[in-house]
Order: sequence, then C-alpha cells, then structure tokens
Amino acid sequence: MTETTTPSTALAADFGRLWVTGMFDAFLDRTEVLGDLDRRAGDGDFGSNIAAALGRARKNVDTTSPQSYTDWLTCVSRGFLGTGGTSGPLFGMFFRELARCTGADRPTLAEFTAGLAAGLATVQRYGKAEIGHKTMVDALDPAVRALREAAEAAPGDALDGAAQAAIDGARSTASLVAKRGRASYVGEIARGVLDPGAAAAAMILQAAAAAQQAKGGSGAVTIDSGWLED
Repeated sequence: MTETTTPSTALAADFGRLWVTGMFDAFLDRTEVLGDLDRRAGDGDFGSNIAAALGRARKNVDTTSPQSYTDWLTCVSRGFLGTGGTSGPLFGMFFRELARCTGADRPTLAEFTAGLAAGLATVQRYGKAEIGHKTMVDALDPAVRALREAAEAAPGDALDGAAQAAIDGARSTASLVAKRGRASYVGEIARGVLDPGAAAAAMILQAAAAAQQAKGGSGAVTIDSGWLED
C-alpha cells in the first residue's frame, strides 16, 4: 500500500520497532512486581505469563525479522496468543487489533486511536469487563477517551496524555473490589491492590508514548514505572 501519512499526522518513523522493543525493556525488570500484585489479588501467575508471552514475542522477532509496524505488533500478538491463562489470549487479541490498524509502515494518530479502541472492544467482548470491574479495561478505556479528545493534538502530546490517563485508571483500581478475573474470587482481600492487568496495560501505553517521543532514534525507549509501587 502506498504511504499516505504526513509528518503532521503519522506516528514516529520506526514506531513499531521502538514500541515493541520498548515494551520488552519496560517489562524486563517488572514482571516480579506484576507477579506480586497478582499474588495479592489473584493466583500469582500474571508476571510469569507476561514474561513468557514477551519471550515468545522476542523469538518471533528473531525468526521473522519484522519490517513494518504491522509485522512488529503481530509478533507481540502471537506471543501472547500462545500464552496460557486468561490474560494471554486477551492481550493477544488486543495486540492483533492494533496490528491491523494500518496498512502503511506506521499508523497515523487517528489509525492508532481506532486500533486501540478496537482492541479495547475486543477485550470487553471476550472478557465481559466494564469500567470499575478492576481489570485492564480500567486503564484502556481512559486511554482511548484521552486519544479521542486529543485528535487534533500533536501525536506526542496525544500519546503522553493517553499514557497518563491509563496510569490514572490503573491506579484507581486499588480502591475497587474486582467483578471479573481471579481477583473477583477474593473480594475485599484485593482492595488496596492495583490490578496487574490494568498496570500492564498502562505500561504498554507508556512505552507507546516513549516510542513516539524517541522519533526513530537509536536510543533505548524507557519508562518511569515508580507509580506501580507508590
């Protein structure tokens, strides 16, 4: 497909690679933190499942040498789809929708917003979760809303706003009693604990924002996840 994006509407050059490698780095030292959240609010396997999924995604990258945004996101989607538990397939389908959002080498802000919204809708359709149920939806829904409200903003500002909305949404889950997922089985015991799925979703949006700000540079994409342990 012919590239139709312009510098003012397209996300950063090499956005797919930067985002995916940024996710690898972002989660590398944080799977234990996510696992601890899950041990306190679920069955404790979330951190190891995330690590396994991203390990498969790395192998996909190594064996397929992705070139386009869609190629890179497909590697991540397949990594999660091959992971057990509830979160693996849900994140896998979520990334599959994001992979499909454009036919160009990088999406426009509008295409990315549509892809994120489609991913959220898929998670809700299969997970049966809504805002307030203490799931990844509590981070993803505010991010989609923020992107829609920032449709005319510069892509970097829009993604920064989406990431912050996702963080705020994830942090709000600490006060909730879960209605879906493993945490729903323990009721009040999980109150005061961040939902690990929402926390992971927020980190994914942080990595996207950092990738956009990197603007195709060769430096590492890093995020600040101090809010996970505040």
